[in-house]
Amino acid sequence: MRYLRLAIPVLSTTLLACSNSGQYADIDAFVAEKRAAPSGVIEPIPALQAYRAFTYTASGLRGPFTQPVDVKEIARLEASSNVKPNLEREREYLESFSIDALKMVGTVRLNKVLWALMKTPDGGVHRVKENNYLGRNHGKIMKVGDNFISVVEIVSTGGEGWVERPRSLELSSGK
Repeated sequence: MRYLRLAIPVLSTTLLACSNSGQYADIDAFVAEKRAAPSGVIEPIPALQAYRAFTYTASGLRGPFTQPVDVKEIARLEASSNVKPNLEREREYLESFSIDALKMVGTVRLNKVLWALMKTPDGGVHRVKENNYLGRNHGKIMKVGDNFISVVEIVSTGGEGWVERPRSLELSSGK
């Protein structure tokens, strides 16, 4: 009995809420108008093109950031140059590394001589001064500054000639 007293008001409220008393006539007219209007044309999905894998073929060419080699300039340098590395001198430890693998990490002045501190790829730190050698291309240190080293490498031209190539290493600010 108790449930019946509660169920009667709930059911009557539900029935009244569901009645269509005409108060939504404007919404019904709008929906009917939209349904009667012609629908838009949907274009078909374009056909997909088959994927073609890209093959990189320029790996054997000169890098975009290296200077082009001028054959005439090399021939002129070979003809006018008597540059040759001293193959009989004793090689120094830092000549076993590529010059690009070495990093300048600081300087120190001992007995009025400015030494540069070079870090090798294996983590060791070595000191060098002017007239020492480093790098695989017979690189001779010409000047040691507070934040740079000037090096002149002797590089083979591919024939029997040799060319001097100046380089510099700057003080590394990172790791």
